[in-house]
Parts: sequence; C-alpha cells; structure tokens
Amino acid sequence: MQLKIMPKKKHLSAGGVPLILFLCQMISALDVPLDLVQPPTITQQSPKDYIIDPRENIVIQCEAKGKPPPSFSWTRNGTHFDIDKDPLVTMKPGSGTLVINIMSEGKAETYEGVYQCTARNERGAAVSNNIVVRPSRSPLWTKERLEPIILRNGQSLVLPCRPPIGLPPAIIFWMDNSFQRLPQSERVSQGLNGDLYFSNVLPEDTREDYICYARFNHTQTIQQKQPISLKVISVDELNDTIAANLSDTEFYGAKSSKERPPTFLTPEGNESHKEELRGNVLSLECIAEGLPTPIIYWIKEDGTLPANRTFYRNFKKTLQITHVSEADSGNYQCIAKNALGAVHHTISVTVKAAPYWIVAPQNLVLSPGENGTLICRANGNPKPRISWLTNGVPIEIALDDPSRKIDGDTIIFSNVQESSSAVYQCNASNKYGYLLANAFVNVLAEPPRILTSANTLYQVIANRPALLDCAFFGSPMPTIEWFKGTKGSALHEDTYVLHDNGTLEIPVAQKDSTGTYTCVARNKLGMAKNEVHLEIKDPTRIIKQPEYAVVQRGSKVSFECRVKHDHTLIPTILWLKDNGELPNDERFSTDKDHLVVSDVKDDDGGTYTCTANTTLDSASASAVLRVVDVPNPPFDLELTNQLDKSVQLTWTPGDDNNSPITKFIIEYEDAMHDAGLWRHQAEVSGTQTTAQLKLSPYVNYSFRVMAENGIGRSMPSEASEQYLTKAAEPDQNPMAVEGLGTEPDNLVITWKPLNGFQSNGPGLQYKVSWRQKDGDDEWTSVVVANVSKYIVSGTPTFVPYLIKVQALNDVGFAPEPAAVMGHSGEDLPMVAPGNVRVSVVNSTLAEVHWDPVPPKSVRGHLQGYRIYYWKTQSSSKRNRRHIEKKILTFQGTKTHGMLPGLQPYSHYALNVRVVNGKGEGPASTDRGFHTPEGVPSAPSSLKIVNPTLDSLTLEWDPPSHPNGILTEYILKYQPINSTHELGPLVDLKIPANKTRWTLKNLNFSTRYKFYFYAQTSVGSGSQITEEAITTVDEGKKAMASRQVDIATQGWFIGLMCAVALLILILLIVCFIRRNKGGKYPVKEKEDAHADPEIQPMKEDDGTFGEYSDAEDHKPLKKGSRTPSDRTVKKEDSDDSLVDYGEGVNGQFNEDGSFIGQYSGKKEKEPAEGNESSEAPSPVNAMNSFV
Repeated sequence: MQLKIMPKKKHLSAGGVPLILFLCQMISALDVPLDLVQPPTITQQSPKDYIIDPRENIVIQCEAKGKPPPSFSWTRNGTHFDIDKDPLVTMKPGSGTLVINIMSEGKAETYEGVYQCTARNERGAAVSNNIVVRPSRSPLWTKERLEPIILRNGQSLVLPCRPPIGLPPAIIFWMDNSFQRLPQSERVSQGLNGDLYFSNVLPEDTREDYICYARFNHTQTIQQKQPISLKVISVDELNDTIAANLSDTEFYGAKSSKERPPTFLTPEGNESHKEELRGNVLSLECIAEGLPTPIIYWIKEDGTLPANRTFYRNFKKTLQITHVSEADSGNYQCIAKNALGAVHHTISVTVKAAPYWIVAPQNLVLSPGENGTLICRANGNPKPRISWLTNGVPIEIALDDPSRKIDGDTIIFSNVQESSSAVYQCNASNKYGYLLANAFVNVLAEPPRILTSANTLYQVIANRPALLDCAFFGSPMPTIEWFKGTKGSALHEDTYVLHDNGTLEIPVAQKDSTGTYTCVARNKLGMAKNEVHLEIKDPTRIIKQPEYAVVQRGSKVSFECRVKHDHTLIPTILWLKDNGELPNDERFSTDKDHLVVSDVKDDDGGTYTCTANTTLDSASASAVLRVVDVPNPPFDLELTNQLDKSVQLTWTPGDDNNSPITKFIIEYEDAMHDAGLWRHQAEVSGTQTTAQLKLSPYVNYSFRVMAENGIGRSMPSEASEQYLTKAAEPDQNPMAVEGLGTEPDNLVITWKPLNGFQSNGPGLQYKVSWRQKDGDDEWTSVVVANVSKYIVSGTPTFVPYLIKVQALNDVGFAPEPAAVMGHSGEDLPMVAPGNVRVSVVNSTLAEVHWDPVPPKSVRGHLQGYRIYYWKTQSSSKRNRRHIEKKILTFQGTKTHGMLPGLQPYSHYALNVRVVNGKGEGPASTDRGFHTPEGVPSAPSSLKIVNPTLDSLTLEWDPPSHPNGILTEYILKYQPINSTHELGPLVDLKIPANKTRWTLKNLNFSTRYKFYFYAQTSVGSGSQITEEAITTVDEGKKAMASRQVDIATQGWFIGLMCAVALLILILLIVCFIRRNKGGKYPVKEKEDAHADPEIQPMKEDDGTFGEYSDAEDHKPLKKGSRTPSDRTVKKEDSDDSLVDYGEGVNGQFNEDGSFIGQYSGKKEKEPAEGNESSEAPSPVNAMNSFV
C-alpha cells in the first residue's frame, strides 16, 4: 500500500481555528523557492547595540532576499537617511549594507545614532532592528597624587582603582612595574569593582608599585593608574624618635593590629539588593576583613543553590549563578567566619526579564481562498507590550485588509487573495528591551515541486536510523506518499516514521532496507515525484582494542588497534592523546594497526584513543598509559633532637613517578672511621617522612635516604649535615676468641678485632687474660694494642686454658667478657695401638681390629687411627710388583675398620697408627695376612695363526691376574654358515700349562667364532673371543678354471659375459654390504648367541651370580670383535685404594663402612666393533653363495 503524509484528523470547533492553526504551522515550515514571487525577508543585520572601532570604517549590515529582489532604504534617529547626500556613505550593490568611510575623513562620533533598514518589493516591506551605533571609548585616568600608605601589621586595607568609564567597560587587573600580576589569596583579592582588598596586611605586602590597569579590548588598549606605595610596619619597629614625630592620625586607618572578628569591607551594612536580567550571569560578592583571615560561606535562604549552575570565584568571595531565571530570585546570605567570630550579610536578588519569545511569528504561505494565522506571543518581567506593523507601518494606520482580523497577539486571515500578501512586524517591548520579528503572508497557487535532488544516494550504517529527504513545496500544501521499489512495494506504518517535512525515517535500517524509494507529492494543482536510493553498510568496529599499560620510563610501549569495516568504505586511523593530537615527536610512530612510543617519558602518560573514521561512521577505543619509574630521591634532609645516642631525621619525599612509595631506606656514613662507605641504618614505611635513629658513640655520622616503590629503589639523596657523637666505653667485646697452640710449649690467643665504629672512642686496646682450667692459678693479664693475636710461651703441652679478651678505650672498659676454653700446643702421640688383629672376609676384603691408646699418650686432639697396608707378594709368586703402601684413615675413636679392594691370592702386611693435630704416632707391629683364591682375569691375548683347509691354530698369553692357580683353559667355538646362522657349540678343555692349540677336522672356507677363558679352583674367569676362516678348497678352484677353458667357444662367450656381468653386480652389492660400518650383516645374529655356560661371578664373595640374559646359548656378545691383528689386549686391573676416600687416605664411618664410592676397576670387556684381519674378497663372497 502507499503511505501518505496527511494532517492527523482532529475534532474541529465551529470556526475551524484549530485546523487552520495546524495547517499554518505545517506550511510555515516550508521555504518558498526563490524563483517564486515572495515578500522580502531580512537574512542578516548588525547587532542592536553596535559598538564600533573609531579607527576603522563603519559597516552597518542589512541583507535580505525576495522575489523580485528588494530595494533598501535607511532611517537614522527615526528620520529618512539620504545616503546620496553624504559622500562618505555608500550602499553595497544588491545589498542594503552601509559602508561609512571615516578613515579618509570624518569622525565616528558624527555617525552615532539609531539606524533601521527597510527592504521592500511589490509584495511587502521587511524592517531590521533598531541598530544603535556607538564608537568605543578608552579614556585616560585623571591625574591624581597618591600619598604613600603606612599601616601597622594586621590592619585591613582597600586600594581603590576607580577606572575611567569606557565603552565597553574595561577589564581591571593589578600588576607591578614589571607587568607581573600581583599574587592574590584568601587574604588579598580584587573585587568586582576593581578595588584591591586586604583582609589584613603583612610586612611582605610592602611595595611601591601597586598599579591598577584597565584593558579596553575593543580598541586593544591598556590604561595605567599611578602606582600606589604601601609600607607595613609593626609597632615594635617604631623607635622613640618616630613615635615622637608621628601622630596616630597620620597612619592609614586606626584599627588595632590585634586579632579581631570579621567585618565586611563590601557590601556595607547587613542587607543589600541586587537586580539581574533573566539569562545573564548573577554575580554576588562579599569581602571581609579580620585577623586571622576570614573564610566566606554562601547559602540561599529557603532554598538550595542550583548544583549545575553555581560557581565560586575569587577564593569563594564571589558567588556566580549562570543562566538565571525568575526562580533564582530570593535572599542569599554570605557568612564571614574566623576563630574569633562570624558576620552575616543578606543580599536580596530580583530577576527581571527583557522580552523573550513564547511563540515567534512564522512566514505564512497560503493559496487563494485559504485561511491562516500569525501568532506573536512573548513574555518578560514586566509583561511586554505587543504591537503589530504591516510593511513597516503601524497596523492601526495601514491600509485596511478585509481578509485579516487582529486579536491581541494573533492576526487571523480568512479567504485570502493575492492582494493579501504583505510583511507583518511584531514588536514586544518592556523597560529592559524589545523583540522585533518579520513574518510575511504570501498568497500563491503553485503545483507541487520536490526540492530534493533526483536519484540522491543515501548510505547508512546497519542498525542505525535512515532519513530519506523529500523537501517539497506547493500551494495548497501537498500530501506526501512514499513507495519502495519499482513495483511500488507497500511501506508499513509500524516500520517507518513519516515526518511533516516529507522525510521518511527508517528507525533501524537493515540490509534488506537497501533499495530505491519514491516520494510522490500531490495537491489539487498537480503531482511531482522523486526517486532516491538507499545502501546499508556494515558498521566499523574495533575488534582489538588498545589495552591499559604500565611501563617504566625509558622503555617502549605499543598499543594495538585492529579495525573491521565495510569493504566499500576505507577507514582512516587517527591516534589521539588526551583528546588532542599526538606530540610532534619522532618517538611516536604509527602503522596500520599500532601506535609505538619509544623511550617513554613522564609526559607521555595519559589516555590514548584510537579512532577509525569512515565517511559514514566512526569507532573509537581508549587505553590509559601510566608511566612509572623508581622514585626521585628524597631531599631537604634535616637533623633535629640531637642527643648522645639518638637523632631525629626528617626529609621531603621526591616524586613517586606514579608508583606509590612503599618504604624509605636510611643509610649512614662514618666519616671518621670508614669515609665513603655507606651502611644500612634503618627502614621506615613509605608514608613516613621522619625517623628516630639510634646512634653509637664516637661516630661522625652523615645520613642519606633512598625511596623504594614497586619499580625499584631511587638514587640516594644528598647527604645530610654531619653529626659527631660523644665518645663512650666499648659496649661489646671481640668475637671469635680462640686459644690454640702452634708449638708444644705455647698458646696462641686470637680474636676478631672491633672495627672503628664499634670502638666507641679513641685509644682502642684489648686486655688479654688466661689461666689453666684445671688448677687454682690466678688470671694472668696483659693489655695489647689494637691487634688480633697474642702468644703465650712456656706452656705445658696440650693443657686446657680459660681465656678472656676484653676491649677498652680512653673512656673505659667494655663489659666483663665470658671465658672460653682453649688448649696449648700439641705434640706427636707417644704410643702405638696394640693387639692388632686381621680377619679375612673374602678374596678382596679384610677386617682389622685394634686396641685404643691411652688418652694421655695422644698429647693432642684425637683425630683418628690410620692403617698402612701393602701387598708383599702374590701367593703364586708369578707376579712380583713394586711395593706400594696404601693408607686408610678412620676418624674418631674407632677401633676397627674394613680394607676393601684387595688382590685375591696375595700376601699383605699392615700396621696401625694414632693421629692427632700434630701428626702420627709410632706404628704398631706389622701384621700379615693372606687372601684366598679368586676367579682369574681373561687371557691377556688370543691369536689365530696358520689357517689351513681344515685346521686353525690358536695362541694366547695367560691371564695378567690369575688370582690363584690356573687349573685349565676352556675353549668353545661354533661355525657361522652362509646364511649367517650359528652352528653347534663345541666345548674343549685345555691344560693350564698350554699357550698354543691346533683345531683339526674343520670345514673348509668356514667362519668360526671362539670363546676362551681360564679357570681356577674357584671358578671361571672372564672370556675373550675371536673369529677366523679356514682356507678355500684348491680342487674346486681348478675345476672352475677348467670350466672357463671349456667356455672359450665363440657360441658360449656371449652367454658367459652376461652371466659374468650379473655376478659382478651381485659381488659389488655384497662387497658394499659387508663393509658398511665395519660390520657384516650377520653381526646382530651373532651377538644374539653367547656361551650359556659362562656365568659372571660376584665380586664380594667370589660366588657365581645369576646370568642376566634370559635366552639360552648366546655366546656371541655385541662388541666382541677383536682387533685386525687377531690379538685382544687386556688392561691391568689393580684394586687400588687410591680410588677410595679422600685423596690417598680413604676413610670409614664409625661402623666401619667405607666413606666414599668404591671405584676399583673391573676387567674391561673386549674391544668393540673390530673386524677380522682377513679382508673380504670376491672369492669369499662367492663362497657365501655356495
């Protein structure tokens, strides 16, 4: 359906006035196109009160529009102003604006007056306001002689300004000769009249250049009053001569300088009256004198002060209320109060009002035969008088028009005709001013026209209102209809809002709102339509907002601002700081999404806003940057309450740099004893600025303070003044007192000396005292200088002493010290341990017992017992070695210990000695013992020599450590076939006296692996392995040669070449595989088979342990290959106690357990990864394919 804009139906009265008023209001909202006939309309004029600069030409503005274009005329002071008769006055072409050329000649005062402009055409005349033209004035101060003012301290004073009356009024301020504003406060302030008020004067107010200045802004001039001299003195300063020559009357004022309650300097009395016009700023002032300086308070009787319009100025001495209205009338009370009393003053405020519009008349466009009204309704205090004019002439004397009727503030038109067109003026005036409004009545018959441009494109952001214009004109007033789409889609009233001016509003535009809309205007004279287009865009959004940041000064900060927007709109990103432009500083850099601030400074803190602007919308997001840093150093350090052992330190905190100070650290320097070295004194809370510090005697103190916050610690403050405390006796004695002899006949007493700070005074010395602990001897004392050691000679050996060291200085002694015990020097022990016994635990471990020596024979601090032991010879007598003694130390009073790591089947000897701080005592008698047999080590080497077609010869060297008597050798071997599988294992026993053995009846060209180890009566030792290959059968080689001879026939050569080529390729592949990584492919299978009969033996008791492999028959172990010379070398394995304990001396715990990890070397495994010395060859590779 179509949607029409029509006046809503209303119930009509008999005369139909409500409907007429409604239609009039709707039509008055329409502007008449300038191509249609219409009365004049004033569009621009000078202000009513027009103050001009007398140094410039006078320009009085009057602009108007109309059809036909209007002509202009002027009146001056109520009579016609003929501009043609004055050569200095011209009117701008096509305008009513006057230009009076006074810069060439003439004076501005000549053209003072009241001007009014009239614009006229065939349809009527419009008039301007009465424009009062006055030149500005900035008169000089009248000459006057100002006597110096002399006041007693505390008296009140008013320095008068009384500026000359200018136009407009001057702006007043007080300055000195240097054009510096005089400081103002609650005590000294400037009043609204320009005078300078002193509630009480102080000596600091004395000066000779109190100057009042008047600034006239219109002419940009400043006038100056003569300087006023003021001298403030106290009565005590008056000597007898001055007192004899001055009378009381010569002083300015006669008030006492004693403290007094307040009294008002302005306004005077208890009550006053103030009148202000509606809409202006109400300013109320109360200035009081008194000593001490009074404080001003404001209240409104029977009401409250308006919260949003009330402001206090001039240290609360002035109350201002903006945009006053009649409701602000009433009684206002100011109260001046000090410690001695209070005084009140009531100001009665009356708010008057110049006329202001309730309903201003509006232009009226009517078609012939229509009705209408002009309404002119105004208010004011007092009530304004309403008068009407038509075409600038009072309506009472104007030509009569039968279509109009005047009813007070309303003119009613009925059945108008074209002759009814005119301009009406409404004047509302009272004693405070007037209002003048022009409104025309234009009678036209015009078909509808649409003023909005055709095919206008509107782009709107989704979910926002869309307003589609359809500005129109017509007389009678047209009705408006809206359609959507080319087929006239219906517009539902619940979705759209239709405004009286023709605008179609879509309250919440969606994507489906996009399309073409048609506006149709109709009246009885015709119809007009217009199409507009609407596009809906996606909103601009900030999807990644900048985040709050706290950074340290000097660092870098980055703000991110990521924007999502409609693809057809191109946003511009603008960064702001505190709603202003970013500083013009290269430290600020921006790119597409980021703002980076480098080397952040204190001033960089604030609110940073990212704004994304498109042609249709904008989005913004803000984040706060807080710049922090360590605090600035404290300053103004001051020492007060200086006592012998305490002082009070005060300081002023530095700037906390946006991070609250958590504590203050106080340090001191002792300039007398440790100049340049600062030590910690105390810490106090960050809210304190004072600390009571405890002091030590005889210290030249300086203090400094550091502040600490969450970022870190400030630089130190400047040092305070120095403070030297009085000397006193020491309050403490040396620490770490010890008595230890360095020789058998002395006692060395040592201590940690007091430092200079602890000395408490000059002449620091020590009183050293000693006596034997177990005796009745008197204390022996000696006073020594400030040293740290004293040696007592001629003492008995290792006798306990009681020792004291007491500090003293020139003032006195420190408190009596506590005695500590020491010993005179030690000597070597005199007695060897007795009854030494040895128990052999197993082939590598023995236990030793001994009896302790008498305590007195130790002659020192017993540190323990030390066992020296060594191997005399092996029981087999086949391994004589250089005798090397080994040492084990057992601390404390231990009387037994274990000797680990012994060589099986060996003879050992040992002795025991006691040890004190001086050294070892005599050795006990040597004790020998014998270790039982153990399992042997592996044979030292194994070589395979003289390989033949069916035999191999093995040669070896006996084990380097037989650990007993060898009973036999065990040889095991097994073949490895062409598929790398292991053959049956053959076991062979060989007499112990053999070092060579030949194996016969072996398969030709076959690889064998051998496992070889020795045995004692205890068991089998470690094995050694080797591999070898028997040689190739020569008969088969000859047969192969004959076959080649047979194959010399030509028909067979081609076939054999092909076969040979294939074999060569296979040989190359096999050769590469056998040599890759130095191992042959069957290696992993060989490592999977080891001799199941070989079991490892436990080291502690020589018994056999359980074999760790879970599978049977795995003689081949990974890493069992021998070197290329077919020889396996075994490293010597000596159990050496050098690997135990601390250095050479191993040590045991109290229970005899060994201290330290046992580190004896075990028999090493055979070398890993070595191939047989026989290099692979094509023949061997061929055999592997057989």
